[in-house]
Amino acid sequence: MPKIKNIIIFATIGIALILVYIFFIKNSPEEDNLVSTTNTPVPGVTPPETSQEIAVGQEFLSLLLNIKNIKLNDGIFSDPAFATLHDSSIVLIQEGNEGRPNPFAPIGSDNSFAPVVSDTSLEGGTAN
Repeated sequence: MPKIKNIIIFATIGIALILVYIFFIKNSPEEDNLVSTTNTPVPGVTPPETSQEIAVGQEFLSLLLNIKNIKLNDGIFSDPAFATLHDSSIVLIQEGNEGRPNPFAPIGSDNSFAPVVSDTSLEGGTAN
């Protein structure tokens, strides 16, 4: 029985060594390149510019330079319609009890509670 056990152990070690050699040590055979060259443009790589592209770039540059010469009429600010506009924004009041002190802490680990801010506008008076 020990003879069969030794044969199985040595065979297993031998197979393991062969697999280690095949997968980790042995150089793989030369394969064809996975990257091939084509004439299609590659994103992020600028190809050499043609004369047409240079002309388009010059035209775009001249349009950008013309924008610098634009003068805006500020007469709109003295217009009666502008003067009748009113601010309709609302003021947000922070209640002081929203959320946890550390929202990234595991649930149950933050035993301390955020202090509650009391509304002092009703103190000393009666509620309607």
